[in-house]
This record gives sequence, structure tokens and C-alpha cells, in this order.
Amino acid sequence: MSSSAASDLVKDLLKPNPILYWADLLATALIGWAAFAVAAIVPLSTAGVLGAALAAAALYRGLCFLHEISHRSPGALPGFETAWSLLFGYPLLLPSFVYSDVHRNHHKLTTYGTALDPEYLPFARNSAMTFVFALQSFFIPIALVVRFLPLSVIGLIAPPFQRWLVIHASSLTMNLVWRRDATRDLIRTVRIHSAFLLLFWIVLAAILPLRFFLVWLAVSSAVSFVNTLRTLGAHAYESTGEPMDREAQLLDSIDTPGAFWTELWAPAGLRYHALHHYLPGIPYHNLPRAWRRLSSRLPLDAPYHRVQSPGLAHSLRALWLKARRCTSES
Repeated sequence: MSSSAASDLVKDLLKPNPILYWADLLATALIGWAAFAVAAIVPLSTAGVLGAALAAAALYRGLCFLHEISHRSPGALPGFETAWSLLFGYPLLLPSFVYSDVHRNHHKLTTYGTALDPEYLPFARNSAMTFVFALQSFFIPIALVVRFLPLSVIGLIAPPFQRWLVIHASSLTMNLVWRRDATRDLIRTVRIHSAFLLLFWIVLAAILPLRFFLVWLAVSSAVSFVNTLRTLGAHAYESTGEPMDREAQLLDSIDTPGAFWTELWAPAGLRYHALHHYLPGIPYHNLPRAWRRLSSRLPLDAPYHRVQSPGLAHSLRALWLKARRCTSES
């Protein structure tokens, strides 16, 4: 089935529901930060450990709304990005500019799977790359602290360094050779967000004890690791470096419908990643309905059925075996 025919089947599911977005965002923030407070107040206790686990799950879900922000026009959800920044982006040192515009390059037909894709690496051909990528996730929170606290101060003082930061250190990517265009508007956006983020963290540092920041580091590391595993399980990573059409993107991506616990590691619609690449306009809350509709109406030999995975462990094992096989043959 062509993407246009598939689009016709789900054309009534393309409109985002602002009430669901706002209710989900606010409830997630309330649960996440309440659990974080418990973990920080009584860290060396059962309640503290459970609080940290719940905080990691909820704050991870909250962060994943940035993916939705990157696919929605500002007019569709007025004020949503600002609220997200205050509730998740600033506290977790991930301002929206690191991803919102960057992610669109991952979906373009001319760049997906190529050297110009900021969110793609040939993991299926290199097992060492896959292992290092998973390992480095634990150090991302430390890198964020350095980037958005001391380096932001220098950037605000020295405009040439600010420009360097925009080009080299203002994008959440896995392709480290990818570079961002330092337009005047982007430099201004980075400066404004950096100033607010610094002010936010100065206030936190003045009123919170050290243990809050230690819990922040532990929770952020857990979130980073889970997100990295999810990322590795989202694609087959078999691109040869040439551009792919919409169907090729579909076949290089993975859906993991799973059960309710799948939402813990692939929240806010991310478990339907192949469907998302095939029809990226569907809001997260309608992806389950779209998946059920397409799955039931497509013939059994349709390519769409080949992108289903029974679980994250299965997807990661398949990727690792492909990478090991390719590495041993080279």
C-alpha cells in the first residue's frame, strides 16, 4: 500500500487534541517531580528508591513530548513548548532548541539514513559503535551540565564562542559530524534560552541542598540510558548512506506495539516508530488507533507487517547480531 493510500485510511486521525496534550503533560510533570522530591528527601530508603524509579519513568515520558513539539506547529498547541520548557526542558538541561528543528532532518527524504541525518549511524554494520553508543549514554547528563552551565556563561559573554556553541554543541544528535547552521535567529534563540536556563539553575542552586542534584544526576543517567536503548531499537539501521523514500524509511524502522509496559521505555507514541516515519503527521495519542486500523486492513503479505517487533530485547538482539556478523566479515 502506498503512503498516500495509507494516509487516506487515517486522515481523520491527524488533528492533535490539545486537552489530551495538556492533561498528559501536566499530570506527568506532577507525578515526576513529586516522586523526585521523595527520592531527594529520603534517598537512602525503599521509598527513595521507588521514588527515583517513578521519577525516571515520568520525567522520561515528559521529555519525550519534545518529539511531539518538533512535529507540531506552534499554532496547534499555543504555549505548549513554553510550558514544556519550564516543566522539563530547563530542569533537565534540555532546552527545546537542541531538538525541535534538528529532528526534522531525520525525516526528510533527502537526508534520512545519510551522512546529513543527525539521528542516524550505521549500527547494523559496526558492533563496537553500537556498544560505545549505549555506554556513552550514562555520561550525557554530565555533558549537559558542562554545556548549559559554565559554557553558556562564556557564550553569553563572548559572541564568537556563542556562535561556535550553536554550530557544534547545541543539537541533540548521534551523528557527531553533523553541523548546524548558525543563523541569526537561531543564535538569538540559543542566547535567550541559555539566559533563562542559567537563571533557573542559579535559583535552584541557591535553595536546594546537594543531595537533590545527586538524585538529579542518577535519574537523568537512567533516563538517558533507557532513551538510548529505545533509540537503538527504533530502526534497523541498514541504510547504505543513500536517500530513502517513504516506504524504505518504513522498512528501516520498527514498531513495537507490545503491552502496557512498553509505554515505559517508548512513551508518547514512540513505540509506533515505523508508523511514525511512514505517516509523521499523526499525533501521539492517535497512533495506537492508526496502527490497529492499518494492521487490520492491510493484506498479510504487506510490507508494513514486516516492521513489527515483539519487544525491545528482540530488536536489540537482532541489531547486535547483524552488527557482529558484519564486523566479523569485514
